[in-house]
Amino acid sequence: MRIEALARQQAAGMTLPQLVAAGMEEAAAMLRIMLAAEHKLYASDADLLELWRALVKGAPHWNTIRDNCRELIFYQNCLIAERTDALPAQPERMVIHTLRHIYLYLRSHAEQNNGDKV
Repeated sequence: MRIEALARQQAAGMTLPQLVAAGMEEAAAMLRIMLAAEHKLYASDADLLELWRALVKGAPHWNTIRDNCRELIFYQNCLIAERTDALPAQPERMVIHTLRHIYLYLRSHAEQNNGDKV
């Protein structure tokens, strides 16, 4: 699993900016998979928030992962603004935790609705 590979890289010393960027990419990739599975359109250059908005449109159960997506965006914005003081304690662990939560929700949704795995 790619999230576990990220967790190993994080444990090996991956920098927070690298981890957040990789985490954002991984979260976006997971949302694109679900958008494709649900036959929903999205812009090819959509960012994580735009992907979530496309996913939630007409399907409010996707609000379950809203805060996870927003948390990753918050981390990214803190790093861009050089405000690491605004980050929670152990943000590296929180990035991995957040990605796992998104993955588990997507997987359980797919299994419940299609019998498929993400």
